Amino acid sequence: MPKRHHPFHRRAGREYSPPVATPQHDLAVLDGIRDRLASAGVRYCMATYADGHGVAKCKTVPLGHFQSMMHGSELFTGAALDMLGQSPADDELAVWPDPDALVQLPWRPEVAFAPGNLYLHDDPYPMCPRTVLSRQAERARELGYVFNLGIETEFFFVRTDELGRPRPWNPTDTLEKPCYDAVGMLESLHFLDEMVGYMNALGWDVHSFDHEDGNGQYEFDFSYTEAVRMADRFMLFRLMAKEVARAHDCEATFMPKPWSNRTGGGAHFNMSLAGADGGARNLFEPDRGADRYDCGISELGYRFLAGVLAHAPAIVAVTCPTVNSYKRLIRRGAMSGSTWAPVFISYGRNNRTHMLRVPTKSPRVESRAVDAAVNPYLGAALMLAAGLDGVERELDPGPPIDRDMYVQSDEQIAELGVKQLPRTLSEAIDAFEADPLTLDVFGPDLHRAYIDFKRAEWDDYHNMVSAWEWERYLTFY
Repeated sequence: MPKRHHPFHRRAGREYSPPVATPQHDLAVLDGIRDRLASAGVRYCMATYADGHGVAKCKTVPLGHFQSMMHGSELFTGAALDMLGQSPADDELAVWPDPDALVQLPWRPEVAFAPGNLYLHDDPYPMCPRTVLSRQAERARELGYVFNLGIETEFFFVRTDELGRPRPWNPTDTLEKPCYDAVGMLESLHFLDEMVGYMNALGWDVHSFDHEDGNGQYEFDFSYTEAVRMADRFMLFRLMAKEVARAHDCEATFMPKPWSNRTGGGAHFNMSLAGADGGARNLFEPDRGADRYDCGISELGYRFLAGVLAHAPAIVAVTCPTVNSYKRLIRRGAMSGSTWAPVFISYGRNNRTHMLRVPTKSPRVESRAVDAAVNPYLGAALMLAAGLDGVERELDPGPPIDRDMYVQSDEQIAELGVKQLPRTLSEAIDAFEADPLTLDVFGPDLHRAYIDFKRAEWDDYHNMVSAWEWERYLTFY
């Protein structure tokens, strides 16, 4: 088991300053970081960035080349990756790692993980997902806010059969309602304990973990932090989970809905704003007697929440980014009788049937319309921009709806004036393209690339003949 503390996790309270030009690193500071890495046994550094899916991509350098790596020496051909907008004729992109985000991998202590932003020549590359979020974080800071984010990490451990079909890793994990199952958790403790050790070594402070509502499904809850940092953590978490799974002869999947008759996997965003002046106070915490709808959040929180609701159809094109995502956003269908995923653009108090939930005694807004395939940088950027739009326009979400939205009839939904979330990726991309906020956040090049890529994904899906079609039509006519 690794040590529970680690010399290279981020220092608490450090603010993130998004890059607006080529970073100018202090050479003496970099020398100090390199020396500490060397003394901790690090031999290699991964100069890492996120592709359009939020998946980690990197070049790895020996520690002796640390200084040059931190000054953008590692070049990437963007044409080799999705949604980075380059052709083979374009100049290469450089990644400039963020020295404050660099961590030593506890499960591979000879390697340091160094996430950063992409640059083209001396300019931030506008299609870099981390840069998209960095700019929204800076906009929030200019308005006096820091966007704090916690992401709930749900995932499945599976094994695949000879046809590549997934099965829960544990053949005895067959309960119809496996959520919080004690036996299932204990039977999985060998790898869950390993993951807790790694996460705490990184300074993430794991609060709890459990067997979730799907067979072979688990979740970790750990401390929130500033949004860019949390997106870095989520990208690293997916990498870590896959490495741990393969060491145990399994696969970790973040596919939103691996099985049609079982619960899917979310990555709920838990959001709040703090003051950019460095104060630790959560600005969603209401003053005494100043809670308009008695949900436990401030006027700022309600306005932020209203902004997210106003842009919800466009947001889910990014927070629920795959064809498979929309097989999770349904009222029924899970073995346990509920999908635990939202269907309607609505909010409530401690009510898990809404898109947005305000948990009891916790001044934050939880979006449940986020799944585990999310690009955390792009999802957080669009969510933040929508929330700030609500703040700036002083939007009012109206009172919460204290009903089980899964059991409401169509007539009752109409009476409430509630609209449904997009039902397919195609509907979501139409909403994304129609909402001017998405163009402001993504910029013209990434905006067009995202639309084109996701429409092609939808077309590819419809052009494939599935096992469902064979079973239904092969001998029917």
